[in-house]
Amino acid sequence: MKKFIVPILAGLIGACALFIVTIRIMVDKVDKKTKTSTMEVFRNADIIFQTSKSSQSKAIQLATKSKYSHMGILYEIDGAFYVYEAIQPVKLTRLNDWIQRGENSHYVVKRLKDGERLLTSENLKKMKQYGEQFQGKSYDLYFEWTDDKIYCSELVWKIYKAVLNIEIGALQELHEFDLTDKIVSDKMKERYGNNIPLREKVISPAAMFNSDKLITVKAN
Repeated sequence: MKKFIVPILAGLIGACALFIVTIRIMVDKVDKKTKTSTMEVFRNADIIFQTSKSSQSKAIQLATKSKYSHMGILYEIDGAFYVYEAIQPVKLTRLNDWIQRGENSHYVVKRLKDGERLLTSENLKKMKQYGEQFQGKSYDLYFEWTDDKIYCSELVWKIYKAVLNIEIGALQELHEFDLTDKIVSDKMKERYGNNIPLREKVISPAAMFNSDKLITVKAN
């Protein structure tokens, strides 16, 4: 009996080992395909938009007439994509974490129309270097046009302007937005009291989203 058991066990062990190797190969292929697919969809310096769940999101949406209230710039680091964003504080966030943080995990990715020519490796390096000065800085709740603190659209706009001399979206003054809705007016009063800086220069996510200098490359 033993002489039959040993070959049977050996055969079972071999079959299990083969099954495990086969599964591992299949998983590796899926992972590789997923990574390749992601790499093909996203590129360095792509701009990504989402609807934030923050307390000010609804006010921003109403004032700017836009679905999107938050944004950042994409960078590839060691084979993975991150969103460089101005929250509290300015930092890099893993792309998947950033996506999941938004409303319904919905996002839109846009790309510079002339990106193939302008977004060279040298320019991308300069964009990252320029943006590093803001890392760790506080989020600007008052939307002031300074570099002391910074908000999401301001961060991305300034990176593109400083390095490529491209203005993605037109600057506006605060009074040009719709400040009439109670949600908006209450948020303004909370921030500024009775001294609302209506002449403050502002760049909104909506203005950048609608810029004719960008094309949409992905919307989930």
